[in-house]
Amino acid sequence: MKLGVLDIGSNTVHLLIVDARAGGRPNPERSHKIVLRLMRYVENDAITVEGQDALIRAVNECVGIADPEHLDDFFVMATSAIREAANGDEVVARVERETGVKLDILAGEDEAKLTFLAVRRWFGWSAGRLMLFDIGGGSLELASGADEFPDTALSLPLGAGRVTNHFFSSDPPRGKEIKRLRKHAREMIEGVVDDIRAVGKPDHVVGSSKTIRSLARLAGNVQPGVGENDRVVLYREQLEDWTPRIGKMDAVSRHQLPGITEDRTFQIVGGAVVLLETMRAFKVRELDVAPWALREGRILTNLDLLVDKRGRPILD
Repeated sequence: MKLGVLDIGSNTVHLLIVDARAGGRPNPERSHKIVLRLMRYVENDAITVEGQDALIRAVNECVGIADPEHLDDFFVMATSAIREAANGDEVVARVERETGVKLDILAGEDEAKLTFLAVRRWFGWSAGRLMLFDIGGGSLELASGADEFPDTALSLPLGAGRVTNHFFSSDPPRGKEIKRLRKHAREMIEGVVDDIRAVGKPDHVVGSSKTIRSLARLAGNVQPGVGENDRVVLYREQLEDWTPRIGKMDAVSRHQLPGITEDRTFQIVGGAVVLLETMRAFKVRELDVAPWALREGRILTNLDLLVDKRGRPILD
């Protein structure tokens, strides 16, 4: 069967279409991403009309790509930028009216749970108890558990785009701005460390999302993995070395570095600061980087729902 998910994030609107079957690995068939940076359209905690117009154009573009694919199931989800906007309900109503799609607004905890499911399926049971760090554009998701869904999951307003817009006024950011962000992130993360640790010590720590994957390409190590996929590991020592260095570069210079794409260069410093403070707070020296995240978690969840009690797919 062919499934599609449209992820309206704080930084991008991303369409993913996969060929999937019960018990099998979802195989990507098509991906289409539009860099929107919805957070920059937020004024007085509300998404501006200009931002709404840009969002509707992006959603309609993706729907136009998805429609000819004759999908068996198509779902659209939105995360922190719309969820936390003062006019979020109004934005949702307008998007649904002008695009014809139904938006599923995910709570931060649900984002963490779906991402954790994707990471668990990717690494498997042999990974033992997992602790997850996921840095999106608007929020930082944390989760820990030994099963497919975490024993604890929470969300903090420390997304890479959010902190960049809130704390940095220049490019490159001023040293005092980075220092202020570091202090803010440290205090917020340290406030939830005990909640995450209470469910047990992790056997593996995993990072997901484009921000962490970008940092891993810049500062991490690629090691032989099982099968066709390499193992990507990011060490805190390497991140501690790179974070102040990229903090002194402007966006154009950062874009020239390995792994730093054009759509991430403006917020990668903020993301690096948040990740570094997260690793420090949890005393994590290294983390494995997962290629799967929220979109894959949503696809896996819906695929599971399309299977009846006898384990046979409901849809052919």
